[in-house]
Amino acid sequence: MSSTPSLRVIIVGAGIIGASLAYYLSRRSRITVTVLERDVPGTGASGHSFAWVNAFGKDPGHYHSLNRRSLDMWYRLAHQLDTDIGLHVGGEMRWENQREPAERLKQRIRQLQHWGYPCRLISREEMMALEPHLSPGAVLAASFSEADLHVETDAFINACLRHAVVHPHTTVTGFVKHNGRITAVKTADAEFPCDVAVLASGVQTTELAALATVSMPQQRSPGIVIKTTPCAEVLHNVAVLHAPPDDEGCQHLHLRQLADGSLRIGQGTQEGINRDASQQHADALLARAKVYLPDIGDAAAIPTPVGYRPMPLDGFPVLGFTSAVPNLYVALMHSGVTLAPLVGEMAALEIADGARVDLFAPYRPERFV
Repeated sequence: MSSTPSLRVIIVGAGIIGASLAYYLSRRSRITVTVLERDVPGTGASGHSFAWVNAFGKDPGHYHSLNRRSLDMWYRLAHQLDTDIGLHVGGEMRWENQREPAERLKQRIRQLQHWGYPCRLISREEMMALEPHLSPGAVLAASFSEADLHVETDAFINACLRHAVVHPHTTVTGFVKHNGRITAVKTADAEFPCDVAVLASGVQTTELAALATVSMPQQRSPGIVIKTTPCAEVLHNVAVLHAPPDDEGCQHLHLRQLADGSLRIGQGTQEGINRDASQQHADALLARAKVYLPDIGDAAAIPTPVGYRPMPLDGFPVLGFTSAVPNLYVALMHSGVTLAPLVGEMAALEIADGARVDLFAPYRPERFV
């Protein structure tokens, strides 16, 4: 009986989606997985992500359900990997100090509860019980979403890629095609034969798809999440904090803390446009965070470069084989951190078994043809 692998899969991109898919495919016998990464794994959009795993702001209902299902899969995936992937559980807490945003928060919680999401409105006293060192100021409405978590993307990506052959600093320059199918992925120095090529390349997916004569439009979505030097533990129970503007003209603040004590802080929504990578902007974000969390103390802000998030033209994931090139699989999305377990597992079913997963029906590449 031949020991030749029955399926050779080349994944282009070693971010959180490419790494998750590589892990799930590597669990199959007779499949070889090779990952090509133009830089260092995890240094693209995954490394710039706020990495909040949630289904809080995900509309409409089918998209909420997709994210909710994937959120619940993170625990099982962490168990399977059997190593520290920087999973921080404890839920997400937020509050509002102005009347109209407070009413919108109450309405959102009601909607999410109708969808069965484990969240609820809480009192100021309940807020302080969760985070005793918080200084929230005025509270007109507050909520707690207990299932939410965050993950340290570099730890997760490294854990997944231990199970695959990875070529960093390897830029894809084209594809070899025969009878309309990709037979090899070309780089500057080599060709990698394949039976299936997967684009999990984030913002580069559009450019790479074009090399295979496939249209995959995206919008530009720049964002900033700053880092800090380590500080004392400031979040004692919740994993993620969303705070209201402390001054007119400011945006909402979001904050999480890593195992080494450093913070990740952003502003606005997870899709908000922000190109200010200056030290002044980083210092201002940290100063605002200290208003609510005085225990941050003398931690210093570290400005980070602008990160460009993968963002399909309509804002929803693109998942599946393309009609133009039948063995080219695309996994392009926003909400990549939340969706990584589900996309990795379900896309592996489609690639390895020829399944066509019903959950992916609204997100097929054909909608852009």
